[in-house]
Amino acid sequence: METSNRKLGKVFLAFAGICVLALPAIVFWALSYGPDEIEAATVETSQTTFDENSATIFVSHDALTRSYLEGTSSQRTLEEYYSRRQYSGSPPWIPHKVEDESRERIACLTCHEKGGWTETLKRHTPVTPHPENTYCRQCHVKMETEDLFVDINWKSILPPRLGRSHLPGGPPPIPHDLQMRGDCIACHVGPGAVAAIRVDHPSRGNCRQCHVPDSFTGLFQR
Repeated sequence: METSNRKLGKVFLAFAGICVLALPAIVFWALSYGPDEIEAATVETSQTTFDENSATIFVSHDALTRSYLEGTSSQRTLEEYYSRRQYSGSPPWIPHKVEDESRERIACLTCHEKGGWTETLKRHTPVTPHPENTYCRQCHVKMETEDLFVDINWKSILPPRLGRSHLPGGPPPIPHDLQMRGDCIACHVGPGAVAAIRVDHPSRGNCRQCHVPDSFTGLFQR
């Protein structure tokens, strides 16, 4: 029994000696320890997936010229736009000749289907929002004279105001009817568009995803 106690005592003394010898090293290591810098994990995301080909949209937006954004590439104004209409929403009268030198009628869609620069008028041609209607002069006529055939008391309606967003920073509603004017790109995009209503995001073609017709005028009630 006494022999066993001596052996146990020797083991304990050996363990205590090891602890005494290792204690300074442990203390020194604890005081000088500095954790390694851990690099932040980054998740690679593709910009072309989270917003339906968003990279193309961003690149297209950045590629827009300053003349487009500021409207300096177009001479058309809202005053001119409405001066050629009997009232807001009516078909405009034709402000140029409709026959060439041989008195052949000019095909309207030759210029107005896709737009482009017109050397004769030195202007950009506005694009029609309804190129499927090919008999243009059924609605659009050439003004022969500014004199009225008979005296009337006609008073035109006021044109819609622009930028009537219901919330600050929200997309403005569509202030006009969409009949024969459902192709937003035709009137609101391009150098032939009226400068005041040209959009700065022409690459977003699904306009009615954000802009809706402002046809409801009553107060909302539950």
